[in-house]
Amino acid sequence: MENQEDEKDKIRKGTQNYMKYSGMAIQMGVIILIGTYSGMWLDEKFQTNTPWFTVGLALLSIFAALYVSLKDLFTNK
Repeated sequence: MENQEDEKDKIRKGTQNYMKYSGMAIQMGVIILIGTYSGMWLDEKFQTNTPWFTVGLALLSIFAALYVSLKDLFTNK
């Protein structure tokens, strides 16, 4: 009986870790997509010759996504 419970706990913990890290990856992707598309929209709105808004907001969103993900990773929830 105890062996089955230990096995179930291992499976449950593995599933929880999988869901946690999958959620972090999706969150990072959404942040980066929003930043990049916002930059593209601003470049189109202001009709810039070079995509400065796209580049700037893409880089900013990458750093923001890393910050949020690392903050979630190192805090105990």
